[in-house]
Formats: sequence, C-alpha cells, structure tokens
Amino acid sequence: MAHISLILENKPKSKSKRTGLFPVVLRVFHHRYRTIRMDVWTLPNGWDHSQLKLKKSAFVNKNLDCDSINTELDRKFFLAKELLREIGRSIELITVDRLLEHIVEKWESRLKSEIKEKVENEISLLEWSKVVIQRSLNANSPHTAGWYKQGVQEIIKYNDGKDLMLYDLTVTFLKNFEAHHRGKGNSVNTIGIILRAIRSIYNKAISEERYRPSKNVFDSYKIPATIRTKKRAISKEEILRLCELKYEPFSPIWNARNYALIMFYCKGMNFIDLVKVKIDHIQGDRLYYGRSKTGTPLSVKIHPRLKTLLFPYMNSKYNGDYLFPTNYDGSTKHFQKYKSQRRRMNERLRLIAHDAGIESKFTTYTIRHSWATIAKYMGISTALISESLGHSSIKTTEIYLKDFESEVLDQVNELVTM
Repeated sequence: MAHISLILENKPKSKSKRTGLFPVVLRVFHHRYRTIRMDVWTLPNGWDHSQLKLKKSAFVNKNLDCDSINTELDRKFFLAKELLREIGRSIELITVDRLLEHIVEKWESRLKSEIKEKVENEISLLEWSKVVIQRSLNANSPHTAGWYKQGVQEIIKYNDGKDLMLYDLTVTFLKNFEAHHRGKGNSVNTIGIILRAIRSIYNKAISEERYRPSKNVFDSYKIPATIRTKKRAISKEEILRLCELKYEPFSPIWNARNYALIMFYCKGMNFIDLVKVKIDHIQGDRLYYGRSKTGTPLSVKIHPRLKTLLFPYMNSKYNGDYLFPTNYDGSTKHFQKYKSQRRRMNERLRLIAHDAGIESKFTTYTIRHSWATIAKYMGISTALISESLGHSSIKTTEIYLKDFESEVLDQVNELVTM
C-alpha cells in the first residue's frame, strides 16, 4: 500500500552546499521510496516534525513568510493524499515514478484552476468599493458611504498605497493588517470598524456575482470582537433639572436645551430625526416621524410638557416648513452641514450639563440611552422599549440596556451579601 509523508530531509547528502539548509520533501513509498522537493529549505530546528510545518519562531525562518509557505505545503500534502484515495486499489497497476508524475500533475491542474479563477475574478477593492460607495450616496446614506471609504483607505494605506484585488484579501493579509494596527496601539473597536466595512464590501461583490471565490475569506478570518464601552445614562432627576435652566429665548443654547428635552419626551428621538421634523408632521395631538437609520415610522403623543416646548417653533410656519431652525433635508449634499450641527449641539450640551450639575458625559446619544434606561427602571419590557426606540432588532435594545442589567445585579449582590 502506498504511503506519503511531509518531512525535512536532513541527510548529509541533501544539505545545500551554498546555504547549509535542508529541503522539505514529500516522501512517497510505493514498493520503494521516492521524494519530491517542495522548494522550501530550513534547518532541523526550523521544522516542526509533529505539525509538519515551518516554525515561525525559528531564527533561520525569520525572513520567510511562514504562514503562506505552510498553507502551500498543507495544500499540496492534502492534494497528494486526496489523489491516493481517488486511485484506490488501481495503484497496484502503476509504478512509484508514475505515481509521482500523477501527484505533480494534480498540483499543476489545481494551480491552473486557481489561475483561471483569478482571471475570472479580476476586480479590485478600489474599483468595486467605488460602486458600493456611490450607491450609498445615491441612496442618501452618506454616513454609510463614509464608513466604506474609511475602511478602504486604511487597507490601501497598509498596502503601501497600492490597490489590491479582492482575491488578495487572504486570511494571512487580514491577520497581518490586524497585527499592524494592534502594534500601532489602535483599539480592537477601531480595527473592527474598518474590517466590518471591508467585509460588507467583499460580501456585496459575492452576492451580486461580481466575485466568485472558492471560499469566503471571512468564514476563516474572524474580525476581533468589539469591546463594549460603558455608556452612562443620566437619571430622571437630572433630566428634570434641565427644565429649570433659564436661558435667553431663541438663543443657540436655549434651542439646544429645548432640543434635548424634546428628544427625551419623544421616546429618545435621534438628533438626525429631530432636525428632519416638519410642521405637517404634527397632526392633532401626535407628532409623526421616521427613523432615518431603519425607516421605521414612529409617533408620539404630544403631552403638555412637550407641547410647551414645541409651541415657540410653530409660529408662522406652513406645511412643508422645517419645525426647527436647525434642520436637515437628509440629502448627501447637505450631510456635512448636518455633521456640523450635531457637533455644535454636543458642544452646547456639555455647557448645559455643567449648568445643570450633570457630571457624566452628556451628548445627543446620552438622551436616547437615558430614556431607554429610565423606562427599564420603571419596569417597561425590553420589547416595548425596543418598539419605542424604533430598533430593527431587540438585540440592539438589549445592548442599550446591558449597563442597566449589570447595575441591578450589583444591587442584588449587595442585598444578599451585606
């Protein structure tokens, strides 16, 4: 019966006179021994005999791309074993030399197949990303377009400013990219943001049949998990303190305070949804609006406190007019204007927090998170909170409320152990 093995042939006669290294070979036994050199050379201390691969830690291998070489060795070893299974009992009809020829033919056949696949998949990351980015811009999703653009720029920058084909996004490339950014001190969250953008672009190419890989690289390479940062909600008492603050009517900081309270009273409305509200969105005693992120239609009953806040903005307005002086039409063209408005809003919220004695970080996001957390403290179910926030998945809401659950568990522990 034929037998094959992958070994370092460290016989004196096999040693290279020029380098002093020994060859890695595929040793084939079929009535007699024969070998096929794998064009890989190292020393005995650079070869892992149990794992059948080069040792990355060995000094002799320091200038070698051990990951790529080991992958190729493993591939050829697998193909040789596969050939033996295919031949089966018919192997007794051929010589060991003919068996070696069949092995090499199988390697070359697979190589031709891989080359053919690459020719059929000649689409670059930069080329395809332009399609995806433009589509996002056309759909008035400039934030998503910016996310894609940032991810591609980071990959190109790492690749010495050169474009690369989608098939160049290998597990080794992605691992090296991750290691490079970790070495620079970048957080796993930052790395994850970049690579999730690349994965989205890559998967869109596959789903739209612009790229047909034999295997999706992201099935083997796992993007580092996000480390969740603690998000501090403010209390209902702190929200009420905002109502007591006195500012000059219609001043920027007065508007910012009002926006914050309106967002809170509208079930933690997003700032981007607030600035899109128009006068005709108010119908009777309800305010109707849509979630920009998910497209979910939402509405809220206008109770007396909310009505008092909205009333100053309703004078001399007609259907189609924006309700607030800070507004955004949702277009890609004016997205930078919206980002500037959001930045100024957060700057004013920091001043407002100081005036109200709120010590924790206070942003437009804090308002939304606070509404959800306060609702949970009041015994409202996660499902209802999720529906109120307009989340597309209850899992998103559970992430919002993770800090709440931790705090409750701490309180339970204190009751039990004190």
